Amino acid sequence: MLIETETTPNPASLKFLPGRAVMGPGGTREFASPEAAEASPLAQALFDTGEVTGVFFGADFVTVTAAPGVSWSDLKPAVLGVLLDHFVSQAPLFAPGTAAGISVPGDHEDVLLYDDRPEDADIVAQINELIETRVRPAVAGDGGDIRYRGFKDGVVYLQMQGACSGCPSSTATLKHGIEGLLKHYVPEVTEVRAA
Repeated sequence: MLIETETTPNPASLKFLPGRAVMGPGGTREFASPEAAEASPLAQALFDTGEVTGVFFGADFVTVTAAPGVSWSDLKPAVLGVLLDHFVSQAPLFAPGTAAGISVPGDHEDVLLYDDRPEDADIVAQINELIETRVRPAVAGDGGDIRYRGFKDGVVYLQMQGACSGCPSSTATLKHGIEGLLKHYVPEVTEVRAA
């Protein structure tokens, strides 16, 4: 089995492509602590290296974030070993009964900062359509994901995940890329903020 790696805009994160589905189409899961990783034997094994601070499962990739000061030349062989062991043994991705927290497209009710007002339904639908068709694929290419968190008074709240959550360029991505796109297609949008 060959696992390819790709760099991400976040120098602390690497994207690993096992050549098969990880979460499947549209699903994602982020683990930001060893406690959260207990839900997944794979995520837990990656945290058990002692040099990992974040794990993100995408449709067909795993993004791993190294702890500050850890060199990828030292950590990469250990991560590849964990991933190879997991995928070759066909171990389950999640421990039984622990898959809660998986993000799927259109499943936003549990993550909203603000309840979307009924009069904004068309605007929110346009925002979500653009996020799903234009933004998520691009962000996934960089080893992360983006989640809609709300719309209020012209401001769209989004949460960056995976490699994108700690990326030095994530603010520029939100402000210059995503904000520009949303403002162009949805004139009611005045600003995009990180949630």
